[in-house]
Parts: sequence; structure tokens; C-alpha cells
Amino acid sequence: MTSPGQAEPLQAEVLESTVVDEALLLRLLRRAGRLVARPALECLELVLDPQTPYPIKATVLAALLYLMVPLDLIPDFIPAAGFSDDLVALTTLLGLCARHRTPEIRLRAQRKLDRWFPLGR
Repeated sequence: MTSPGQAEPLQAEVLESTVVDEALLLRLLRRAGRLVARPALECLELVLDPQTPYPIKATVLAALLYLMVPLDLIPDFIPAAGFSDDLVALTTLLGLCARHRTPEIRLRAQRKLDRWFPLGR
């Protein structure tokens, strides 16, 4: 309970959630393309994995928030270069979190990538 004038503590419910709006995520990733989608899906699976420590989940969520904010170093609407800063952010993040990215996480991300971005299409 908080005293008058004191802010209510923030809840970190998102770190424990396993609910993802896949339709929204798919729309965002389709704009970015398969090259950006793979590391983004690995990050998502890393966050959803119950074995991932909370500090890693918070770091991943902060980086993914950057990717969703419309203000970028290079605006996404610029052809070819628009998603390059997003790709750099994702690959850097994955490098930092490499120790926690298990083969199971990579496999789940690959399966989702193959389902959402079939190679024959």
C-alpha cells in the first residue's frame, strides 16, 4: 500500500506473461522481412522461455521496445536502409544474450520463422 502522494509501484507482469499477439507481431515482422524476423523471433522466444533470468528478459524487452518505437536512427520507411539499425540492435542484443539462447529457443524461433515466412513464397 502506498501513502498519499506516493506513486503506485509498477507491476512487472509482462515479464511473466506468455500471451503474445502473434497477428500484430507478424504484421510488424512482415514489414521488416525475414532477415530481421529471425533474430526478433529468437528474442521473443528468449523472453517467453521460463529458464531465462529476469534481467535478461528486461534487457530484451527494452531492446524490442526500441524496435517498436517509430523514432529510429534510420527511419524504417527508407528503402533498403530503413531496418538496418533495427537489425544491428537485434544482432547486438542476441550477442549479449547468447549464453541464454538455447538450442530449444533457436528451434522454436526457426519453426515460427518457417511458418510465417515460407521459403517457397
